[in-house]
Amino acid sequence: MSDNWLNKVNWSEDGLVQVVTQEALSNTVLMVAWMNREALKLTVQTNEAHYWSRSRKKLWHKGEESGHVQKVKEIRLDCDEDVLLLTVEQVGGIACHTGRHNCFFNKLDNGQWVVVSPVIKSPEEIYKK
Repeated sequence: MSDNWLNKVNWSEDGLVQVVTQEALSNTVLMVAWMNREALKLTVQTNEAHYWSRSRKKLWHKGEESGHVQKVKEIRLDCDEDVLLLTVEQVGGIACHTGRHNCFFNKLDNGQWVVVSPVIKSPEEIYKK
């Protein structure tokens, strides 16, 4: 397959595109991340999510340390061609590095941020170093 499909994406000045990752079964938004061309190509080739870590400045295969990989079911591009939507099966039920199901566990309630999702597995258990 030719890589021409990558040219349709409206990449940012730093060569990235924002990615919203949604769980296939529940439609829960699990996380928001970034991809560069290489991450998107690897995601398509392997059917597992790969991202670009802006903080570490490197490619990141989701689950490479934790085992909580994301098996990609579908990839969509929005109308402005500058945001991707990944629909995934979240292996292990944990998408967040905090050990929660998703990264959106803080809810604004009467002017206060309240944690509304439990830790499923502690990060210390997940990332044994």
